[in-house]
Amino acid sequence: MPTEIPIRGETIRLGQLLKLAGAIDSGSDARALLGLGSTTVNGEVEERRGRQLHPGDIVRTGELELLVVAGG
Repeated sequence: MPTEIPIRGETIRLGQLLKLAGAIDSGSDARALLGLGSTTVNGEVEERRGRQLHPGDIVRTGELELLVVAGG
């Protein structure tokens, strides 16, 4: 079951979501994590920390599974 991460507004960047979820501490951590090629958005590998995410998107990295939800 994914962890729900509420966002303000309609979108959030992938790097910001990972920070909000506590998966990383900084932008450089995001770059390193995404460079491993093991992070997916809706089942597709994603390496861009600036990727725009919307409510309903699912991000998986390692054991972590996050669901973007509206409101927060």
